[in-house]
Amino acid sequence: MHSPHDPYVRVRGAREHNLKGVDVDIPRDVLTVFTGVSGSGKSSLAFGTIYAEAQRRYFESVAPYARRLIHQVGAPKVGEISGLPPAVSLQQRRSAPTSRSSVGTVTNLSNSLRMLFSRAGDHPPGAERLDSDAFSPNTAAGACPECHGLGQVHRTTEELLVPDPSLSVREGAIAAWPGAWQGKNLRDILDALGHDVDRPWRELPAEQREWILFTDEQPVVTVHPVRDADRIQRPYQGTYMSARRYVMKTFSDSKSPTLRAKAERFLASAPCPACGGSRLRPEALAVTFAGRTIAELAALPLTELAGVLDGEASSETARVLTGDLKSRIAPVVELGLGYLALDRATPTLSAGELQRLRLATQLRSGLFGVVYVLDEPSAGLHPADTEALLTVLARLKAAGNTVFVVEHHLDVVRGADWLVDVGPRAGEHGGEVLYSGPVAELAAVEESATARFLFDEAPATVRQVRVPYGQLKVGPVTRHNLRGVTAEFPLGVFTAVTGVSGSGKSTLIGEITEDLAGVGRLVSVDQKPIGRTLRSNLATYTGLFDVVRKVFAATDEARERGYGVGRFSFNVAGGRCETCQGEGFVSVELLFLPSTYAPCPDCGGARYNPETLQVAYRGRNIAQVLDLTVESAADFFADTPAVARSLGTLLDVGLGYLRLGQPATELSGGEAQRIKLASELQRGRRGHTLYLLDEPTTGLHPADVEVLMRQLHGLVDAGHTVVVVEHDMSVVAGADWVIDLGPGGGGAGGRVVAAGPPAQVARTRGSATAPYLARVMP
Repeated sequence: MHSPHDPYVRVRGAREHNLKGVDVDIPRDVLTVFTGVSGSGKSSLAFGTIYAEAQRRYFESVAPYARRLIHQVGAPKVGEISGLPPAVSLQQRRSAPTSRSSVGTVTNLSNSLRMLFSRAGDHPPGAERLDSDAFSPNTAAGACPECHGLGQVHRTTEELLVPDPSLSVREGAIAAWPGAWQGKNLRDILDALGHDVDRPWRELPAEQREWILFTDEQPVVTVHPVRDADRIQRPYQGTYMSARRYVMKTFSDSKSPTLRAKAERFLASAPCPACGGSRLRPEALAVTFAGRTIAELAALPLTELAGVLDGEASSETARVLTGDLKSRIAPVVELGLGYLALDRATPTLSAGELQRLRLATQLRSGLFGVVYVLDEPSAGLHPADTEALLTVLARLKAAGNTVFVVEHHLDVVRGADWLVDVGPRAGEHGGEVLYSGPVAELAAVEESATARFLFDEAPATVRQVRVPYGQLKVGPVTRHNLRGVTAEFPLGVFTAVTGVSGSGKSTLIGEITEDLAGVGRLVSVDQKPIGRTLRSNLATYTGLFDVVRKVFAATDEARERGYGVGRFSFNVAGGRCETCQGEGFVSVELLFLPSTYAPCPDCGGARYNPETLQVAYRGRNIAQVLDLTVESAADFFADTPAVARSLGTLLDVGLGYLRLGQPATELSGGEAQRIKLASELQRGRRGHTLYLLDEPTTGLHPADVEVLMRQLHGLVDAGHTVVVVEHDMSVVAGADWVIDLGPGGGGAGGRVVAAGPPAQVARTRGSATAPYLARVMP
């Protein structure tokens, strides 16, 4: 038995996911980095085993009713872990942030600012002091009554509702109305009300057009439908609903995303006229601090906000509260996020920005003796910002904590005290700890893919820069922090867009659309999830599952039983397990914690009922096929061309380790992006295509970056254009053209600092990217 003050976290027999009975000892109170190729088992060890066990022990320590649920959540597959303190996890998993969630709410800075206004703000003479709730747009006390604290109102206009006024109502002039019988019903009602539904819309009197589109009245009339002569049509009572009313009702009440999206096309979003987009009641906006309202301060970049708060302490209360705010702002600025404003909505942030905000909040929490488990904190970080990240991690460690980081960024790896390298390859070819010890000694481990890049001193190979066949002019763009920026993207080559976080890179490439001269076909591959539920997975997204189901339906066993293709879908009744409705998991509600998922007690996660699982193809049932990795499936389906092609493109982008049935919710942003790229590559190319990728190397080990770059350069060699937003300098060095934005983030950025071949940009003075690019140039 180890002493209670064991200086190591000792893991014995870890078998989570692809881990092969791993034993490893990791020192406490140091910065440990877990490395290895994508899918090697790093996250399974750090998150799936160590963090999951710490969380389970926390559950064990709580009330008995919560413990009852623990066996449903399940424990990680591990023999024993000793020396494990409580743990805090900062993952990149996207929660589903709402439009009400902002930088201020994630960091708790909004609470401090509201307190400052409540206690030390200048209230109008004679007005009673408001409490802090009255300064929040998310409470009834503070929200603007007109827009309910959203700051935007949705309006519609005649131009939106009737795009083609030369049509008559019967011909479908009112595009916003539903199709099929419901739309015909509304037209019949208008006819019965005495309106001319056969005259062109523009010839109808203005007051009639206004009534038809915007009335709130809902008159009921008897309709005598005129339809096919051979069908008996009975009169019925029809209720009229104006086009605006229909659109607003659909938009606010419909559960169907398709119907909502259709309704949204007929709505224009505008700042609320009552609060001017500030989301607050007039009473709250009447209170000022340093001569500004709370909405004005929340709209300032954090660096500016800290400046405004300096020297504004007119009373002891104000001094204490401004001091608290500034100390909370400092770590956010230090992590390179000073360009963000408190009112910036969370959905507009990248995964890396969101994780660093949470990290900054943890720095202020003052915990010690805790294990922090971080998931690629350098994702989306410019090399200049990575140095600040290392300082912050060192401070967490200095406060008496243990820091575990899953990371690919070589500078972060070099800054570690201890290294755990997992591999040697991905999926079933990984899952072993190749090395655990000080960084320098990894050099002696021959089978480590990480060692090759960490200690490789060989100069990069010089690649011949391609010559473009044309230019794509973008701009002038004035949006976010870009002010009249114009940029030229060469066609037929590989272009990298660089710059520190918040310099305007994503805003600039967001302006590239199919309407621009020279684009042709545009494919934008982003990192948004490929699905938000357990039902969407790799096989369903790529269309692979349709072919696999056909293969199963064609087996002799399935034909004898009369099973069609639908029988092998877990989304419809028939073949699926009805207990979990084909999800393989059941949701476990924990009263005071977020709900979690546990494998279905009936099918054990297989998703299908026992009868469906009796049908086998080459000795495997449908659930076992979904459990195959892409690599194993490629061998299994080698002679089924439609499946083999799809799997081949997934292998080409380095995703051979993923399981076919892996739920979309378990995939990282980088994995989702590469799945989209693979789906695009299997389509077969038609004419010139411009591929836009936002940080395609996020979450990739340098060995996997090589695989991906081969694919992207292959696209360019085939005559296409590739534009990537990128922070990995080895990728930038291999580009034909670089557009560097900056020089800083937010207000200090938004300009094109340099544009040209990598060698030229590496010599540009005043560029934050140049010194880091120069280091990797051949």
